[in-house]
Amino acid sequence: MHDFTFHAPDSLSGALELLAEHDGDAKLLAGGTSLTTLLKQSLIAPDHIVSLHRVPGLDSIEASNGELRIGGLTTQRDMETSSVVKEHAPLLAEAYRRVATVRIRNVATVGGGIAQADPAMDPPPSLLILGASVVATSTRGERVIPISEVYADYYETTLEPDEIVTELRVPAQPSGAGWTYIKYLPRTEDDYATVSVAAIGSVEGGSIADVRVALGAVAPTAVRASVVEEALAGQAPTLDALREASQAIADIVDPTDDPRGSAWYKRDMSVVFTRRALEQVLGVS
Repeated sequence: MHDFTFHAPDSLSGALELLAEHDGDAKLLAGGTSLTTLLKQSLIAPDHIVSLHRVPGLDSIEASNGELRIGGLTTQRDMETSSVVKEHAPLLAEAYRRVATVRIRNVATVGGGIAQADPAMDPPPSLLILGASVVATSTRGERVIPISEVYADYYETTLEPDEIVTELRVPAQPSGAGWTYIKYLPRTEDDYATVSVAAIGSVEGGSIADVRVALGAVAPTAVRASVVEEALAGQAPTLDALREASQAIADIVDPTDDPRGSAWYKRDMSVVFTRRALEQVLGVS
């Protein structure tokens, strides 16, 4: 492992000043579940590590004015078990419940997971369809970024090197809508998915009134399936309609070959699992 200087500031301002001082040559340590692996494998070699473990006030979960406000240092286990999250965004609580193992979730943080930008992680598809946004803070101030503009590429975000994810904001889930998060696991329950799908949907007066779909693990970033949503809006919720609309998924995903499946197999499974998710949320069988 590369030698580095370890910093443990006891305030947010102290952490931000360190990031600014070292100008892109520092990495943040929150839960550390990913950073330590990258360091051990010499995939990154920063000269400075800035730990957030002593920074207070960034681990709260609150609901106000139809919106969840979640501190960046909130653990993923707290997201899974929080009664506030379960009440206002049960889809999100389920997505975090499916992350890795409970030992990982006990230390991995919300902000760290977002900043890592792993396209196979569980939360991003749900965050996309819930219309979440991220508060990124630096010595220059705060900026609020829609989650759809945060993820740029494999393990890349639009966050600046001196910014910290201090808050996640999530609008409350539509009341009465069906929802699901499903994924295909080729090996063990704690493995990354071959394909994952988050969906929300409702039917009013015999027609599909609201449907949202996003996929993970099948492109450089999580993918919002707007083409499917547009095709189904106002349609009768029939199996044929769902099958036809789901076919469009094959054209918007961009999977790669890996030990969890070949690119062509992931593409096919993206279509299949999108249809299954839609069947669940719209009550079609």
